[in-house]
Amino acid sequence: MQELHPEYRQLKISVPQEFENVFTHFYYAENGSPDPVTKTLLPSYQTIMLFCFGNSAFMTTQKENTVEVDQCIVLGPVRRAFDYTLPAGTSILAANFKDNAFYRFFGKAMISSQGTHPDKLLQENCFTELWHQLSDFASAQEKTDHILKLCQPYLQDQDETSRLLSNFDNKNLNPVKTIAEQTRQSERNIQLKQKEQFGYSSKELARYSRFLQAITLIEKEIENNKKVEWFSIIDECGYYDQSQLINDFKHFMAISPSQYVKFQEDICRSGSD
Repeated sequence: MQELHPEYRQLKISVPQEFENVFTHFYYAENGSPDPVTKTLLPSYQTIMLFCFGNSAFMTTQKENTVEVDQCIVLGPVRRAFDYTLPAGTSILAANFKDNAFYRFFGKAMISSQGTHPDKLLQENCFTELWHQLSDFASAQEKTDHILKLCQPYLQDQDETSRLLSNFDNKNLNPVKTIAEQTRQSERNIQLKQKEQFGYSSKELARYSRFLQAITLIEKEIENNKKVEWFSIIDECGYYDQSQLINDFKHFMAISPSQYVKFQEDICRSGSD
């Protein structure tokens, strides 16, 4: 794969098994080049807490709204792709919360679509203090380990309904209806709990999961230097027709399927091209 910014370093950091129901992973990126670097964050339906070190980073939505990140910000659940720019000498560390783990930390604290400084969720400026502590650690792993150590005592246990929602994996059944019957609750109660604690509905998640499956199949074809067979992807992922797939691309990423394929082919072209 051609590396357009050889001095831009990024890595995905796994979490210990005891934290796997809290975080999916941590992401670290560092711009060691003399110029700003802009990347695209794809939708993940996760809540993200992001720490910024060095110069301020910038995040720009599809509607051209830009947020400056000085120290720390909370985003999510991330439903649409957006661009983020790291100036020279800037690094970021992002904690990706799994399912309703953010809710279990902060209860009913609201997160605006433009991003919120986490200090506003609490009575004390504990995250500003945490940012200063993290700044003293040299490596991304040390920063991550420190966050894990500090967060461990504060995480609330997941209740039974939320646990069932998190672990539901039968694509042939309606999760809301099934869990409502299993727990003897109304479907409306399950819907409200999911929206409140996860930040999205089961219908939204099903749509995103279908889209993610399509993306995975497309990228696999590109990696194997094969032509993307659109109708095969439509059939395998359960889309009604091509227009429904196109609508999902525009909804999540603001581009067409063909534009996405061209983009992937460009960034995965070998360095000898």
